[in-house]
Amino acid sequence: MRFTKDHEWVEVAGDVATIGVTAYAAEQLGDVVFVETPEVGKTVKAGDNLAVVESVKAASDVYSPVSGEVVEANAALSDSPETVNAGPETAGWFAKLKLANPSEVDALMDRPAYEAYLQTL
Repeated sequence: MRFTKDHEWVEVAGDVATIGVTAYAAEQLGDVVFVETPEVGKTVKAGDNLAVVESVKAASDVYSPVSGEVVEANAALSDSPETVNAGPETAGWFAKLKLANPSEVDALMDRPAYEAYLQTL
């Protein structure tokens, strides 16, 4: 699993990247009440808006850590947005992308680097 400074995570299996928000992000958001996932077939570049998550505190954009085409969106989040709070780094994923440039993953932080980054906030 790799991480961004915007608190997204990406986990790669083959040429497909699963993307979500970190436990830290879910905690900062508070209770998630709505999630808008991307359309299958949407193409994004690293840094593009991928999804929207709304909590009792605010609405936030979720940015794609990598470039690719959306091959699956987590439809379960529309009925159960609280899954983002319950399992942010597991069942609360937002989308799966077919990677356009797998080397982009290498530029992201590993867990020890991300945890060190969190200590600076």
